[in-house]
Amino acid sequence: MVEIKKVGVIGAGQMGSGIAHVCALGGFDVLINDVSMDRVQSGLASINGNMTRQVGSGKISDEVRQAALERIGPAEHLDALGDVDLIIESATENEQIKRKIFSQVCPLLKPEAMLATNTSSISITRLAASTDRPERFIGVHFMNPVPVMELVELVRGIATEDETFEAAKRFVAKLGKTAAVAEDFPAFMVNRILLPMINEAIYTLYEGVGSVEAIDTAMRLGANHPMGPLQLADFIGLDTCLSIMQVLYEGLADSKYRPCPLLVKYVEAGWLGRKAGRGFYDYRGDKPVPTR
Repeated sequence: MVEIKKVGVIGAGQMGSGIAHVCALGGFDVLINDVSMDRVQSGLASINGNMTRQVGSGKISDEVRQAALERIGPAEHLDALGDVDLIIESATENEQIKRKIFSQVCPLLKPEAMLATNTSSISITRLAASTDRPERFIGVHFMNPVPVMELVELVRGIATEDETFEAAKRFVAKLGKTAAVAEDFPAFMVNRILLPMINEAIYTLYEGVGSVEAIDTAMRLGANHPMGPLQLADFIGLDTCLSIMQVLYEGLADSKYRPCPLLVKYVEAGWLGRKAGRGFYDYRGDKPVPTR
């Protein structure tokens, strides 16, 4: 049986750093790689800051934080990941970028190493086919923010072996997360349900049914959602929302998944949400202000 002790995370952004964070707290040694050391260092700083907040809220002790940070290190180049037991790819939601990463890292890994992708929508079977070990490939879709959210979607490709699946389940359990098993269909379960709702909220804005503030207030107070769908879209990233809707629209060939033109326009304008300072809300002032 596969025993995972050392994990390599490719991608040091919000999701990648969050995955490295929970892996280190789960007792795994972790190496983080990205396209530049500046990004890696930024990811490491985010992990330190988020763990410090966990200490402040009493969720972990400072001793646990320090021990976890000692288990995380930078990997400036992919060849530094040669001895890991599991690679978790957490790059941008673009199939070609992900396939390129796997084609580059596979020759550097030991034969028994497992591969996983944190994709939120792309076919696991297709990504696995771009590797030299599709039987040792699986989808592990963490939710954002990773240290807070309890769920991980596990998605098998057509070639994923039982041993890989069982090892992934044990890995997720050791992180203190709950696994939900999804079939390899576009966007899996959570985003298959969530993103069309967000897209419909954008259509509601586009058609003038309600303002940004009215739509978010209606869903917070009328459906008891913790945040409104447009606020949530900004949090996820409008480019990610659009990518997932495009995967659904193209993969399922159903017009109900057509991305709202207003979502497309915002992405074309570079208004990608919180990370860009502006989306359905403008975050550049003291408090967020609706942009429509």
